[in-house]
Order: sequence, then C-alpha cells, then structure tokens
Amino acid sequence: MEKKSAEVVAALIWRAGKFLICQRPKNKARALLWEFVGGKVEAGETKEAALIRECREELDITVKVGDVFAEVTHEYPDLTVHLTLFHAEIAAGEPKLLEHADMKWILPAEIPAYPFCPADEVILQKLMGR
Repeated sequence: MEKKSAEVVAALIWRAGKFLICQRPKNKARALLWEFVGGKVEAGETKEAALIRECREELDITVKVGDVFAEVTHEYPDLTVHLTLFHAEIAAGEPKLLEHADMKWILPAEIPAYPFCPADEVILQKLMGR
C-alpha cells in the first residue's frame, strides 16, 4: 500500500518573547501532542493562503505571513509530511480554541516540557539554538 503524503504549513507566532503552541485534539492522529498552528495545503492553494485559512479556522485569527523559518520532511508510519513553518504575526483577532485541546505561549527554554509531534523535532532544536 502506498503511503500518503501531505503538504503542510504551520505558523511560528511570537508575542513578548514567547511563541504559540497548540495541543492536538483527542480524536485526531497524534492525539494530545503539541504542534504549531496550521494544516494541510488544499489543491490550488498557495502555502501562504493555506496558512491564513488554517489560522482562521483553528484559532479565529488573521495572520500576516512572513518568511520561511524551516522546512522539514518527516515520515510517520501512516503519512509522509512535508512541513513548511513560516514566521507569522497576528494581524487581527485573539487566538481562540476552535479545534485544539489547549494552547500556550512558551519560551524556547520550555520546549522540553511539552511532548511535540515528531515532525517538529528538527524545528524545535533550531528554536532552542542547537
């Protein structure tokens, strides 16, 4: 059986030296692991447009998408993910939990305290300056 692959985008949103992380819902793959807000790029969508849409759907915020912070390809048992993490800032709105179990603003030093999705590991190392 051929493994599925997904083009995924996510936002690195900073506020007062902390960045936003979201906890995946219980009923989804990789339940309750932490991740950056974002999701799959739909057919015909640019990565930037997908990120703006996902942030609106998941957190009810409008983001201004900046430069790429990191790109990662990760193989899960069920899925190969190509993840592009963009710098982004909140242009309008205040984050609300529309889909995730929880969200937090954390310092890079606090990363080890949260179980993240494996695809984010390389990015987290970069954020911690390693």
